Amino acid sequence: MSAKIRKTDAEWRAQLTPLQYNVTRKRGTEPASTGEYANCRDKGTYRCACCAAALFSSEAKFDSGSGWPSFSAPIAPECIRGEEDYSWFTRRTEVLCAACDAHLGHVFDDGPKPAGKRYCINSAALTLERKG
Repeated sequence: MSAKIRKTDAEWRAQLTPLQYNVTRKRGTEPASTGEYANCRDKGTYRCACCAAALFSSEAKFDSGSGWPSFSAPIAPECIRGEEDYSWFTRRTEVLCAACDAHLGHVFDDGPKPAGKRYCINSAALTLERKG
């Protein structure tokens, strides 16, 4: 992996929409079923809204019924990282972009087989590079 992408708070604010900034830099979330990609069926590569790193393929996207885009696996294990999150009075694993530390969402152990993972990701943390 290349060097970590670092920017000042002012640089992130200038680059991102208010919702993208709140979600990715302040660990916020968008309301369920409101995100651009929650019900998107387009093919392509989902990239980090902050640094454009490739994170998830549409091939791994599935309808979890959660109201957020859900993926069974990242494009590669090294493109994301996990961190323990004890907010909301529960223990969860936060998913972050490995390149720029953007908050993406959370991963849960109730996804489809074989891995059984559900990467529940905010649309605001993603951009879709559509294929064909």
